[in-house]
Amino acid sequence: MDTASPDASTNASPAPSAPLQSVSFADALRFWLKLGFISFGGPAGQIAIMHTELVERRRWISEKRFLHALNFCMLLPGPEAQQLATYIGWLMHRTRGGIVAGVLFVLPSLFILIALSWIYLRFGNVPVVAGIFYGIKPAVTALVLHAAHRIGGRALKNRWMWGIAAAAFVAIFAFGTPFPAIVLAAGLIGHFGARWAPGVFALGGGHGSAKHSYGPALIDDDTPTPPHARFSRARLLKVLAIGLALWLLAMGVLIATQGLQGTLTQMGWFFTKAALLTFGGAYAVLPYVYQGAVEHHQWLSGAQMIDGLALGETTPGPLIMVVAFVGFVGGWLQQVLGPDSLFLAGALAATVVTFFTFLPSFVFILAGGPAIEATHGKLGFTAPLSAITAAVVGVILNLALFFAYHVLWPQGFGGRFDAVSAVIAVAAAVALFRFKVGVMPLLGACAAIGLAVTLWLPVLR
Repeated sequence: MDTASPDASTNASPAPSAPLQSVSFADALRFWLKLGFISFGGPAGQIAIMHTELVERRRWISEKRFLHALNFCMLLPGPEAQQLATYIGWLMHRTRGGIVAGVLFVLPSLFILIALSWIYLRFGNVPVVAGIFYGIKPAVTALVLHAAHRIGGRALKNRWMWGIAAAAFVAIFAFGTPFPAIVLAAGLIGHFGARWAPGVFALGGGHGSAKHSYGPALIDDDTPTPPHARFSRARLLKVLAIGLALWLLAMGVLIATQGLQGTLTQMGWFFTKAALLTFGGAYAVLPYVYQGAVEHHQWLSGAQMIDGLALGETTPGPLIMVVAFVGFVGGWLQQVLGPDSLFLAGALAATVVTFFTFLPSFVFILAGGPAIEATHGKLGFTAPLSAITAAVVGVILNLALFFAYHVLWPQGFGGRFDAVSAVIAVAAAVALFRFKVGVMPLLGACAAIGLAVTLWLPVLR
């Protein structure tokens, strides 16, 4: 995990002897709202921001407890940074604290993406906007390839993991195997493989163990688990029942108003499944979203999917919020509220898919948190996750090839090869792999290049 250097953290943090005061719900609410607007940089950047703010500077939680919560979130499907915020909010201020932390982590991104999606659909053919996206698309291809490399560096620790990744790539590239089937097969391999070779399937990467002390924390290493965070079978069943009831209520409303085959109903069902398959982060579920949203339901095109990922990279919040763009475009193009209410249709669809995508994350944290609080340092059963993460590498590589195809041959292999996009993609890859350039500067530079090419050098296109 990216954290500040010891010297920097010492300067940025209060002195260890500084008195600690309890954090009111209102103060926590203000912080979670702020975090929702500054959480750029993907999961690593968001986790680093929370570590700096909550562990080093504010000392709301100790490093060891922070990492313990993070390790649990890494085992779950869904965006680990948003789940980590939910976990810490729940630990500090009970259920309402967890819900507020998790919702505010997502809400600013939803509003921003609704606005950007409208601009994209309304003005996407304007030369300036088209030029910006022309430069960003090759950069997105490089970012996906870099994600495969980054996850692979953590997950592919031996030849067995390499084999799983290769098999997953062949399965989805050559045979079009559905992503859920790949996840299930990899999980079974990890489950049974760990019985005869546990070392092979040890969870790779991770976020290490606590190495620094930033002084006493409100929730310290030896702070007793608060009463609301203690495991209770009755409470577990209550949370599961409420989560299921909310899902059934929302789905029931959609079925009553849209019918079983209605666009919004199909979106709710599809993104519920997607929410349960996001092992390995947003890049891992994107192939599944592409298979369903682009190929099966045809809510948007492949080129629009790339544009949506570009928008998702430039906004705060979890990258999986790209689903809000998918929902907005699908609701707009399918005219789910009629031809005279396109914006409202898009905004409603974006809200629907966001609800169904993130509801499971809240249930996982509020239901599973008490059990995890009782097992500090004893997380196990990671072998299926290790195998799934290895398979995800192969799936993401296939996604990178898919994006490259659409960017470099926009009219298909029978059309022209876009040499300018190829140059931008290669330059972006070099910037990422060799010079470790951040996502925002990279996208900004590529957008400027694309705009210049579109407006001033049309002959190159």
